[in-house]
Amino acid sequence: MTRQQLVPGPDHPITIESTDRRVTVTVSGRTIVDTTNAVILQEAGYPAVYYVPLAEVDPDVLRPSDHETYCPFKGEASYYSVATDDGELADVVWTYRKPYDAVAQIKDHVAFYANRVDISVG
Repeated sequence: MTRQQLVPGPDHPITIESTDRRVTVTVSGRTIVDTTNAVILQEAGYPAVYYVPLAEVDPDVLRPSDHETYCPFKGEASYYSVATDDGELADVVWTYRKPYDAVAQIKDHVAFYANRVDISVG
């Protein structure tokens, strides 16, 4: 199946900026990310999303998922669940392993659903 690939532009802008702000992600009281190496992706009218380096996520909590989605601007997204003492948060983390060229800066980075984990930016 051929997927439609779209390029960001005036009708659907996407910007990505590095930030040295401290980004922490906490799940069930456990900090699983603490980084100053995040990038901020702003897509059209959507809320900004912080993408953090996958290498800086606590590997003990990540569980690969079979869930996948597709974005015509970014590419194929794959997901991770997060293991906690209270159980598993399914498909709460996503990544674009081979992002399209327009968003290449998010390669090797992951993002979290802000309504399912605690994200703090300082």
